[in-house]
Amino acid sequence: MIRYALSCENDHGFEAWFGSSSEYDDQAARGLVECPFCASRQVAKQIMAPAVASTKRSAPDPETAKKVQAMMMEAAGQVRAHVEANFDHVGDAFAREARAIHEGKSEERGIYGHATPAEVRALKEDGVPCAPLPPAPIDPKKAN
Repeated sequence: MIRYALSCENDHGFEAWFGSSSEYDDQAARGLVECPFCASRQVAKQIMAPAVASTKRSAPDPETAKKVQAMMMEAAGQVRAHVEANFDHVGDAFAREARAIHEGKSEERGIYGHATPAEVRALKEDGVPCAPLPPAPIDPKKAN
């Protein structure tokens, strides 16, 4: 089956499926292809990227996967280190303090701390920007 993007003389765009390229050509030549919007039979194919399916599946290279994982963990660790060095730790008061900053009741500054899932959900529902802090890097000496 082939899917074609088509348009008529009135610039109505639509798609149609054909068994093959020659089936489209045959049906168009016989006036059987028409616009579903205006019934015009002056229809032309439009440029369309082909849908290419691959039957060959390859597993990711284990070395590449390890390198990508290490790079992502390094980046997450750098984000965490930056936050810990430059933001105020507010502990369990995170939700209350984030809301106060958002509402202008507290000075604007970067904060981090702890919040329950319900507190995070309420902050997001109220439009208070917040995001989880990446986990602390695992000490390779303590890992399994």
